[in-house]
Amino acid sequence: MAKESILFHSEGIPFVLKQKGEIRKWITATIANENQRCGDLSFIFCSDDYLLDMNIQYLNHDTLTDIITFDNSEEEGLIEGDIFISIDRIRDNAASFKTSERDELHRVIIHGILHLLGYKDKGKEHKATMTAKENQYLQARTF
Repeated sequence: MAKESILFHSEGIPFVLKQKGEIRKWITATIANENQRCGDLSFIFCSDDYLLDMNIQYLNHDTLTDIITFDNSEEEGLIEGDIFISIDRIRDNAASFKTSERDELHRVIIHGILHLLGYKDKGKEHKATMTAKENQYLQARTF
């Protein structure tokens, strides 16, 4: 059985994630709650410009986004991937949605995990399910 590895990096910006240990436990528990196993996950925190370049290059979308998730899973039930998160978007969205940067970051982190678990967010029904799952797992945090 594979041992999970959850890594956090920043690319081109000065950003250090707080509470890494608690976030790792929360991610692992979320995946387990969905009857899957956690494999290798990398979270890369970056700028709007960095993520926009990726969005254009890999997805052909010329728009700002808060997250891009790449699914690297090769084994059924083992969740693996690379999740790129724009800290610029997190800060702007937190202000727009009148929430803390911490809570917005956690929402986006779990959003990426939910994508790797197979949840979609295109269309009204999928978006409602995704938001309900985000809320469920945000409420499950113990830190």
